[in-house]
Amino acid sequence: MLDLQPELYLNEREVESKLIVHFLLPKLGYAPETWHEEVMLKGGRSRLDFLVFARRRKPVVRLIMEIKNPKQNLDRHVRQLKRYTDEMNVRYGLLTNGKELRIYERIREELKLIFLCLVNEIAANLEQIKALIGRESLIKQADLSPNQSPVEVESQLPSISNLEAENSSANEGLNPVVQASEPLTPVIAVQASSQKREGKPKMKVIAVYHNKGGVGKTTTVVNLAAALAKKGKRVLIIDLDSQANTTFATGLIKFEDEEDDNIKDANIGHVLLSEDFYPISEVARASQFNNPEIAVIPAHINLMEKEEKLNQLDFAKFILTRKLSVVEDNYDLVLIDTPPALNLFARIALIAADYLIIPSDLKPFANQGLDNVRDFIKTNDTTRSYIGRKPIELLGVLPCKVSPNPMFVKYSLQERIRKVRDVYRFAVLETYIYEREDLAKCAERVEFVSGLETAAPLSVLDFKPNSASAEEFSRLAAEVMHKIGLTK
Repeated sequence: MLDLQPELYLNEREVESKLIVHFLLPKLGYAPETWHEEVMLKGGRSRLDFLVFARRRKPVVRLIMEIKNPKQNLDRHVRQLKRYTDEMNVRYGLLTNGKELRIYERIREELKLIFLCLVNEIAANLEQIKALIGRESLIKQADLSPNQSPVEVESQLPSISNLEAENSSANEGLNPVVQASEPLTPVIAVQASSQKREGKPKMKVIAVYHNKGGVGKTTTVVNLAAALAKKGKRVLIIDLDSQANTTFATGLIKFEDEEDDNIKDANIGHVLLSEDFYPISEVARASQFNNPEIAVIPAHINLMEKEEKLNQLDFAKFILTRKLSVVEDNYDLVLIDTPPALNLFARIALIAADYLIIPSDLKPFANQGLDNVRDFIKTNDTTRSYIGRKPIELLGVLPCKVSPNPMFVKYSLQERIRKVRDVYRFAVLETYIYEREDLAKCAERVEFVSGLETAAPLSVLDFKPNSASAEEFSRLAAEVMHKIGLTK
């Protein structure tokens, strides 16, 4: 079907014409007279791509559609869609870039993702889409008596189980969606991707932790993630450090002041503070420091303010573990950057992770800190046992920021590694990451946009793909994949 071939959409206008106007709107039951294109909102500062009327008489039933260029990341436009639904008092909003299609529902003050699929899978899931935002379905929902019970309301819509049964073969490959917790809101959720697929390796979660700062944790996380992505792995980075160094290093901090801060309203703090909202699929953003892109859950400096509140919540230590389980078919590997501390955020990481890497510059203070790390691991392994999790598996200490001086490598380095193994009783990874100029330059890279200097960090594998540092991280990725049982 021509209209549902994303590779043929060259720009936003083609997505609007081929996907929306000529295919989706007619399939959902909307005649040309029921929708308007490029509608200016009050004040003239914003313009809707499509305002669709299921019914014009009271109660008026409307639907908003926002269309983006195929090259754009939809995560960056969710806030805009929320503003439109709030201003127009509209319940449902559709967002697409011609590659994926999302449907959001406004529930009280929140905008929740309730359906997601790839555009080339729309035909297979058309009945589910119609049940949510088709003209007849929206009118039926508007006409439901406010006195009906939730059971009666849901009985008038297609059930989740029936829809999944009808489309079980078509659902393969869909991303997970979030079910709204509002009891009076009928929601149809596609959950196929959270089901285990036969023969598919389980997602692996790796924490990168040391309670000593300045040992190369961020450098390890971002460049290891880039190396794994270049080996064909689907990678998610989670930044659990309020310093947000990993968030910066993955290219997500482009703003100069608080007014332009686009991280503060959706970051790891929101993920941890909410049991029902802020799923990983909504908060994750596409990285801008490497090719291919990877997903990143950013951190924010206000994370440190939330620790006291999180400590009072019973679910705080386990919420990341639960939310990761929802997206375990979306990623092959998750890397968690941690704060250099023995605090709640470090605990959350060590409870959620399957494996642990300990970066270390092998200097005396870093080595002495390994005793604290061992005790911290033991404490969290006890907590893990309460929720049926095995002890975390140590992949090893990763020598980082190692001086490339030949005399140091020949004599001092080997002695320091021996101490880690014999004195502190930690295994050491075979790959070493040396302190090189390329690693500093790629993280400090800037570009000039309209005369302004803007941070533009790159992974070392993208900055200098043939460099010694790039080769070291490529070897590290291969070693990690081998140790955790992920073949290339």
